[in-house]
Amino acid sequence: MSAIPDPVAWPDVSRLVWETRYRWGDEVDVGATWRRVARAVAAAEGAARERWTDEFAELLAGFRFLPGGRILAGAGTDRDVTLFNCFVMGPVADSIDGIFDALKEGALTMQRGGGIGYDFSTLRPAGTPARSTGGVASGPVSFMRIWDAMCGTVLATGARRGAMMATLRCDHPDIESFVDAKREAGSLRHFNLSVLVSDEFMAAVRADAPWPLVFPATQGTAPGAALVRRAWSGTPGPVDCAVARVIPARALWERLLRAAWETAEPGVLFVDRINAENNLHWREQLSATNPCGEIPLPAYGACNLGSLNLVRFILDPFEPGARLDLDGLRSATRLAIRFLDDVIDISAFPLPSQAASARATRRLGLGVTGLADALAMLGQSYDAWTARGVAEDILRTVALAAYEASVALAREKGAFPAFEAEPYLAGAFIRRLPAPLREAIARHGIRNSHLLAIAPAGTISLLAGNVSSGIEPVFALDAERALLDADGTPRVHRVRDYAAAFWDARYPGERYPPGLVGATAIGGTAHLQMQACLQPWVDNAISKTINVAADSSWESFRDLYDQAHRRGLKGCTVYRPSALRGAVLTPAGSACCEGGREPD
Repeated sequence: MSAIPDPVAWPDVSRLVWETRYRWGDEVDVGATWRRVARAVAAAEGAARERWTDEFAELLAGFRFLPGGRILAGAGTDRDVTLFNCFVMGPVADSIDGIFDALKEGALTMQRGGGIGYDFSTLRPAGTPARSTGGVASGPVSFMRIWDAMCGTVLATGARRGAMMATLRCDHPDIESFVDAKREAGSLRHFNLSVLVSDEFMAAVRADAPWPLVFPATQGTAPGAALVRRAWSGTPGPVDCAVARVIPARALWERLLRAAWETAEPGVLFVDRINAENNLHWREQLSATNPCGEIPLPAYGACNLGSLNLVRFILDPFEPGARLDLDGLRSATRLAIRFLDDVIDISAFPLPSQAASARATRRLGLGVTGLADALAMLGQSYDAWTARGVAEDILRTVALAAYEASVALAREKGAFPAFEAEPYLAGAFIRRLPAPLREAIARHGIRNSHLLAIAPAGTISLLAGNVSSGIEPVFALDAERALLDADGTPRVHRVRDYAAAFWDARYPGERYPPGLVGATAIGGTAHLQMQACLQPWVDNAISKTINVAADSSWESFRDLYDQAHRRGLKGCTVYRPSALRGAVLTPAGSACCEGGREPD
């Protein structure tokens, strides 16, 4: 399918993004970038590379498919970088040697372009005896500050911000200091923080029950300490854990929510649901994600991202007969899966363990961006139940086409090496697929363990003319966005939403349709409902920030997290404007900060 006729001129800010982040050498326009990337990725196709170069270039043309930023910046260049946006690193061993080995691995990964995620739950709580020296441990948060300094140093210049995720279990004795870690302005500014929230904890919150904070028992554990059996981060099975103290579960939950109310962090990851829904449930225990949360990953796992730009699949936008080109979307999905699968074979990796993990499972994260703009073009309001139905149809179409494409690739090239038919087919997500598709997986295997993720897609959406990011509502029709120049200097640019610019060009002077509204004009529950209706069709996870107005009530804000758990989400981040937290995006003319987590 050819791109829709586009009355919107490519904005200057989009050209700046291309020039400072993705342009290579003497490329004269973005079309040259597409050709470079297509040629590099198609090299994985051997003798058929010329055919696939042409097909991949057509897929990229007109911003129909937007590969992850590392692919655009690195494929076909002589840069010594990875094409994977982010990684979850290995367990942080509870020793000075282990901590600084993990720090070194993180530095090497960031140096080559990857964001990193860590579960710091393996580190003993502050104030407990150190294992070998007889000193006193300083706790996970203190060591996170070393990572934060490393990130700021390794990426001190350049147009890409450093990105890290830190997680901590809700039963770790230092969970309260972790929850409060960002109350001090500027603290841990290179980290996103998320608490690993278990179903057991949520049940304790609802029952107003006591909640034990624990850590695996060691030789230094006090004689006679109360012990509980827990499956702990970094261990292959349940271990004896010593109870450090007991607090009211509801008090911890309220403390977490108050921190999120005031600082936008931490987010929450519903870790039991993440593991129950994992396609590789029998061989992985997940406790960390990439920096934006859309890919829960095992140790040394990597995210290989790309987004289909939905506005390019709308026929007759804003007209009474506006409709989605479903055939074109299916075709683009199948080709995008092949593209991302090839990226695995041409990418460099900072660490051998990362290469081994990526090649064993061939995990992908294909998603969509421009959903809110596409809905507006179809005459839908983001917060309407009909819009959720349309969005779910879109995600179902992409999901089924992606799985069909991966089965076809398995027939052609072989299943992912870690594939085991019986446990894979028993997975919760796989059981939701249509029977013929499950039967095809049983016969032929599948090329990729996971296929779908909704990334923030912030920068690549700006490259594509500032389409609405990921599945977020339109942030604001006009906004001011902070971008880093090539030398790392921050500058503020005025940006206009793509759908609004399209309307102005096509219907100058006419009143905007009801669907073109900013995010904070949409109630928090509507944000949550959109995420919940799409999650069943996403086998990884969804990066979504629920933006609520500054004058939202505490009760409505608090309730969103409980709703998120009850509705089956894998995680939740709610953002309320606050002077304490800086932002990369603000409504034009606004004095207060808005926006959620930093996009990949």
